[in-house]
Amino acid sequence: MTLKYNWKPVKEYKEILFHKYEGIARISINRPKVHNAFTPLTIQEILDAMNICREDMEIGAIILTGEGGKAFCSGGDQSVRGHGGYVGNDTVPRLNVLDLQKVIRTISKPVIAAVNGVAAGAGAVFALACDLVIATESSSFIQAFSNIGLTPGSGSTHFLPRLVGIQKAMAILLLGEKISAIEAERIGMIYKWVKDETYENEVHQLALHLSQ
Repeated sequence: MTLKYNWKPVKEYKEILFHKYEGIARISINRPKVHNAFTPLTIQEILDAMNICREDMEIGAIILTGEGGKAFCSGGDQSVRGHGGYVGNDTVPRLNVLDLQKVIRTISKPVIAAVNGVAAGAGAVFALACDLVIATESSSFIQAFSNIGLTPGSGSTHFLPRLVGIQKAMAILLLGEKISAIEAERIGMIYKWVKDETYENEVHQLALHLSQ
């Protein structure tokens, strides 16, 4: 991980990175080999980091992102999907990404989804649950549920109609087409897109403004 700013580690995890700097927390999914697909452990670790953010009075804003530069989050790791949810090492099937969405929506600090690559399926919904979504120009969003024979879920049928309207939401969910960051901003799905080369600075400045 090479970052422009002097981020300081808060706590070590297996599947995420957690840093803070200038009143901003940065929580990043660190599974780039599988395009940052999440497992139950990934979500448990993010939830733990979010709870630390809630209690830390130095933190005024939270950035959620993904490592590797190619994907924000590609959704749930299908290699651990079982009957009733995603199965971790404890063999318990979970859909704890829904718990994470609740925390994002209720935490008393603004949460920014910094999308730096593909955001797919539940990973796209994960982004839309945040207060603001800022994406690189090369990023894209896809509700891929219908493409793999799944009913749209993970909160997509809740967030999308509220952001883009019922008809557009139905098209996004049923057709499973990839949406560019530019188009996502145009239809009101995200806050804005920025040039790839200015992305890190613009995300930081937005978070810094919100943290004050």
